[in-house]
Amino acid sequence: MNAGKIDLKSLTQEQLEEFLSDLGKEKYRAKQILRWIYQRHVTDFDQMTDLAKQFRSQLAERATISSWQPEIVETSSDGTRKYLFRLDDGEAVEVVRIPMDEGRATLCISTQVGCAMGCQFCMTGTFGLARNLRPEEIVNQVCAALQDGPISNIVLMGMGEPLHNLDNVVTALKIFYLDDGLGYGTRRVTLSTCGLVPEIAELSQRIKVSLAVSLNATTDEVRDQLMPVNRRYPLDVLMNACREYSRNTRQRVTFEYILIGGVNDSTTDAKRMVKLLHGVRCKVNLIAYNEHDGAEFVAPTEESIKAFQSYLLQRDIVATLRASKGQDISAACGQLKGKLEDKSEVLQK
Repeated sequence: MNAGKIDLKSLTQEQLEEFLSDLGKEKYRAKQILRWIYQRHVTDFDQMTDLAKQFRSQLAERATISSWQPEIVETSSDGTRKYLFRLDDGEAVEVVRIPMDEGRATLCISTQVGCAMGCQFCMTGTFGLARNLRPEEIVNQVCAALQDGPISNIVLMGMGEPLHNLDNVVTALKIFYLDDGLGYGTRRVTLSTCGLVPEIAELSQRIKVSLAVSLNATTDEVRDQLMPVNRRYPLDVLMNACREYSRNTRQRVTFEYILIGGVNDSTTDAKRMVKLLHGVRCKVNLIAYNEHDGAEFVAPTEESIKAFQSYLLQRDIVATLRASKGQDISAACGQLKGKLEDKSEVLQK
């Protein structure tokens, strides 16, 4: 970070226009600069050749444009790519590029260093929360991954709870949506939350984005154990918030459900889920638990996965099974960071 200088990747178009106005420049210059940054991937003001030389010097004195390169990249045999980025304060975050059909790719990005939510099945939760990511740090994950090819969709499902960093996330979303910038439509970006109810309502008022909610249990007893947030916002409160979100935004809510062997993968759970989802315009994304070193849970059996999905489908609930990717690399959230820190501890001994 350059002391005293503003990073232009931290600014929405309106903020950039205000910054340029303070320099005595016209608002339309903002679009020119955005195109240089996000469409031509330029980080040196001297290369912005349609701006006057004096203007470029003025920008260089007051501003900077950050750029990221990964410290580590792991590539799976299925094409999944995991990046670890080192931040300017020595912290690290992870990003996963997931290949899809027909040459498309989804990018899973982080919004915090660590996470405060403490979900029992999530490795990131074991780190605790170090800090929120700034808007430019969220945006730079996408910019860096674009160097490896086009990205069709962005999901805020990596390290951290996006709604726990709401202001910075909203700013980053506005930057993602810029026609003269990265140009992602609202339907191509999905935000995943563990269920912060007040922030779900606030999100619906502030910006449009596809919402995914980590459900992972069909009773308060089990969800209390898996996800401490449920003790503040139990299932009935969460489901009412989801109904309101769907009604206010006229969008379908996605419910993510990690199937954990012997914990939440029974047919009884599937029956309870049907009742929970009543009145919510939604779909369900089933995810088989990804075991990792030291995990206290086990993956579900193929039989239980198929039975759970079939029960939902037979009751006209759209239920997809997320294909497991990157099994031969540290693809699960927090695994690469955890592995790196383990190595560091060994080296220091």
